[in-house]
Amino acid sequence: MGIQITPSILNADLAALGAEVARIPHADWVHVDVMDNHFVPNLTLGLPVVESLLKHTELPLDAHLMIEDPDRWAPAYAEVGCGSVTFHVEAAKAPVRLAREIRAQGARASMALKPATPIEPYEALLPELDMLLIMTVEPGFGGQKFLDLCLPKISSARAMMDRHGVETWLQIDGGVSMETIERCAEAGADVFVAGSAVYSAQDPDRMVRDLKAKAEAAAAR
Repeated sequence: MGIQITPSILNADLAALGAEVARIPHADWVHVDVMDNHFVPNLTLGLPVVESLLKHTELPLDAHLMIEDPDRWAPAYAEVGCGSVTFHVEAAKAPVRLAREIRAQGARASMALKPATPIEPYEALLPELDMLLIMTVEPGFGGQKFLDLCLPKISSARAMMDRHGVETWLQIDGGVSMETIERCAEAGADVFVAGSAVYSAQDPDRMVRDLKAKAEAAAAR
């Protein structure tokens, strides 16, 4: 599978999402942050916008649901065509059942953890997941500073995956930049969400390629 870069459109021009996604043709995924102003203190976009965006790009969408009651809403994001759907374990009532429902709709099932949520209680869930997302900032807003305290959790998650022999991807989200991506790749992450770093760059697609190259070099060491 290798290193993957999934730019977040949270920092893009939300009035021109089709054009903004067209600026990152070398991205592996497009990361869509769905926030409900309840689970996190921000309100972004929802299912109708995601469904519309799917008509304007060939890139697969990676939907990150920072919402209450993902058990009810997450399968619909898979049903409309998102390639990957992430729910927060802090909000899910039945995470295993939800992961299976997402997979049944044809999408990759992913589970996210806030920075303060430990990974150890959820080790047994890894075989049910296609991806694990470790937040490296508090979810809710783009442009935050990377939390180095999350690096041991990334390493622990990678060790668990290796121990169980699963092919679960390990994604990180929050403060990913040319200054932080190496440390995360060395710790074992292989999928990187980058919002501010990509869309504040003069050439967003060049930044996608530069981030990937730096992560690949770090992972190979």
